[in-house]
Amino acid sequence: MKYAQIPSSELIKIKTLGELKATGYESKSIKQELRDNLIYALKNKQDVFSGIHGYQDTVIPDLQRAILSMHNINFLGLRGQAKTRIARLMIYLLDEYIPVVKDSELNDDPLLPLSRFAKDLIAEHGDSTPIAWLAREDRYTEKLATPDVTIADLIGDADPIKAATLKLPYSDERVIHYGLIPRSHRCLFVINELPDLQARIQVALFNILQEGDIQIRGFKLRLPLDIQFIFTANPEDYTNRGSIVTPLKDRIDSQILTHYPKDIKIGRKITQQEADVKPEQGGSIFVPDLAKDLIEQIAVEARKSEYVDAKSGVSARLTISAYENLLSAAERRMLINSELKTSVRVGDFWGVVPAIAGKVELVYEGEQEGAAIVAQNLLGKSIRTLFLDYFPEPEKEKKKQNNVYKKITDWFGDGEQVDLMNEATNQEYKNVLYTIPGLSELIKSKLTPNLPENEQVFMMEFALHGLAEYSMLSKKFLERGLQFKDLLGGMFSMPKFGEEEDDE
Repeated sequence: MKYAQIPSSELIKIKTLGELKATGYESKSIKQELRDNLIYALKNKQDVFSGIHGYQDTVIPDLQRAILSMHNINFLGLRGQAKTRIARLMIYLLDEYIPVVKDSELNDDPLLPLSRFAKDLIAEHGDSTPIAWLAREDRYTEKLATPDVTIADLIGDADPIKAATLKLPYSDERVIHYGLIPRSHRCLFVINELPDLQARIQVALFNILQEGDIQIRGFKLRLPLDIQFIFTANPEDYTNRGSIVTPLKDRIDSQILTHYPKDIKIGRKITQQEADVKPEQGGSIFVPDLAKDLIEQIAVEARKSEYVDAKSGVSARLTISAYENLLSAAERRMLINSELKTSVRVGDFWGVVPAIAGKVELVYEGEQEGAAIVAQNLLGKSIRTLFLDYFPEPEKEKKKQNNVYKKITDWFGDGEQVDLMNEATNQEYKNVLYTIPGLSELIKSKLTPNLPENEQVFMMEFALHGLAEYSMLSKKFLERGLQFKDLLGGMFSMPKFGEEEDDE
């Protein structure tokens, strides 16, 4: 991306302070730098935050207003809402390179030196002072706030080894070993999960934001640090693990609320972008669009489930991990059967249970049910919800003379059953589904008649699962698969997910 003030290749070759002055270079603060480059990007219709989906009308405009106002920023939202990702993308609003005094710890501006080292070096060498160029990728510092973070980590401490090596008394500021914040002078500095930071350290941050004062073991330094602060916080942390102290919160100029994708389409776009799909998986495994929608619907159901802690949230990482597991479940079956290609099946979704169970925080009732049962419940609700997007509501169809499901349910009602085994070959899987009278006709009548066979077969299995969710069929978990039979016949033997059952 081209911005208004990127040093040319000739400018980057400059090696001394005198050469820099001769170009007429003017210093600017990092906030001014971000503002100028954002103005350039907006005027030229450039997408600064590429890869961020669903925030074009909410978060991104708020962020742009904050940058134009030259504010420090706090992103407030539940986990998995791209808070840190947005912060990392802000480096692309920085100039490509900036000049620094060579070997300075604090990225000193040659025209506005900050540290004792830089000031002494310029006083000694004048226009011959050596300079270097700092790339924008190196101007980003990130720290996860945890209770064990110390003042020394963030701000600094006296270094006895440096004092002994340089033979300096502790009263000399040159014995100070600076922490992450001073070393982020002229950079973006991100603190994730700000409420987890101890209150006394938050007060120290407030002092830096307000006054530019740094106090280290008796030293009182006036360092006008030039830093763009970006904080992230989870609303849950305000009450559970900690809080942002009021004076610090008051000095964070803009608080921007983030959110989860507002529809499945946006969620799919995020999942497809972030999922780590191996080349061999992408080339040999067909994934129907409905399967992708089901993955997203699981997250939607989890966010409103009575078993899941809504305050904790359900990260977008759930759908990403679940999609990866779904592909791996299909790949495993393909490898076992020595097949070159396969398609995702609805039964493969039970392979994503570990991804779901590890990504949701359960309330007491959920803990009593167990993570695996809750995950199965979420999948069942997802199938039930999306079923109505493709097929008529079963309860209403029961009352009609031309019930589209009657041929299927009557066949099962005559005592028939089907076992869909996890490791069945592609042909075995198709043969089982095509033995069910009326199932293929249902798909062709309610969907596009010329649907590709792999999608048609997936929809046939999906219809069975949907009818089971609407209590028109019985679905039972076998040790290595699923069994569908008449509802009445299955009422007397329905083990829960995870219980062992011999294959019939």
